[in-house]
Amino acid sequence: MAADLDVVNLFVIAGGTLAIPILAFVASFLLWPSALIKVYYWYWRRTLGLQVRYAECGGYRFCYSYRGKPGMRPSILLLHGFSAHKDTWLTVVKYLPKHLHIVCVDMPGHEGTTRTNTEDYSITGQVKRIHQFVETIRISRKPFHLVGTSMGGNVAGVYAACYPSEICSMTLICPDGIQHPCETKFDNHLQDMEHNYVLNIPLIPTTPEEMEDMFRLCSHVRFKIPQQILQGLVDVRQPHNTFYQEVFMEIVGEKSRYALHEHLHLITAPLQVIWGKQDQVVDVSGATVITEVLPGCKVDLLENCGHSVVMERPCRTAKLILEFIISQQDARGGTKKAS
Repeated sequence: MAADLDVVNLFVIAGGTLAIPILAFVASFLLWPSALIKVYYWYWRRTLGLQVRYAECGGYRFCYSYRGKPGMRPSILLLHGFSAHKDTWLTVVKYLPKHLHIVCVDMPGHEGTTRTNTEDYSITGQVKRIHQFVETIRISRKPFHLVGTSMGGNVAGVYAACYPSEICSMTLICPDGIQHPCETKFDNHLQDMEHNYVLNIPLIPTTPEEMEDMFRLCSHVRFKIPQQILQGLVDVRQPHNTFYQEVFMEIVGEKSRYALHEHLHLITAPLQVIWGKQDQVVDVSGATVITEVLPGCKVDLLENCGHSVVMERPCRTAKLILEFIISQQDARGGTKKAS
């Protein structure tokens, strides 16, 4: 009987021990979903072997995560899109070989990188800051592969045009900054903003319902996201919405809206373009515009995929990027042997 009681007590203690973290998780999910989201990113960085570091330069601080060391393959620098952060790339990094040297940086003013003024938020301003970052961490000791999505694609393209010797190859994923012949639902909203001074920006949600609308706009794949998580995402972004508005008005302004288009003819690095065919934010016809200027570029159009290629097709995206890097490196090796 005493032994049975000991077993019962053991189960009670074990059950109580398990109940504490379970209750903590449920409480976090219901009461502090934003905290849970931060823990989620921390967990995945740790699982994937990414380390977070800071780089200081002239009073300006960059926050970035990295994995691996420079080796036989070129280093990869990844630039995220508007109102996102370095952890945007976690889904893609998951499918890239662990021996590759990968760097994901928070764009100017975003997440852990210093927030200054609108001069740094224009596309050319962001290019200058990213170049500052590249020099600070010395990733350009040998040419690297540059990847950018959406706003980050605009910045990446202009960067490659301005600093061609630093880039060995480049991938642009649904980049904005292209003057394309077809209009999207989002383009129509921009026109309404210009003519009617509408300040409601679909990419800056303030409620769970608006957050859900943003996912519908950016993603062709329909993700079922619990209301608590939507609220958590709103809570995480809410303190930064004024900043996001400043950046948004800067990148759709006259100086930045077509920056990539204006610099395309200056790009000399081998270029890969990946685009979701159902993109409602930046029309897929932009890929055709790019090939007209740079006919040698490689284009991969993804079926049943919207603007959030990194979120919707992470495995496919990683595979395409890796294959392109290897093919370009092989081509350079063949050229050297021939000479």
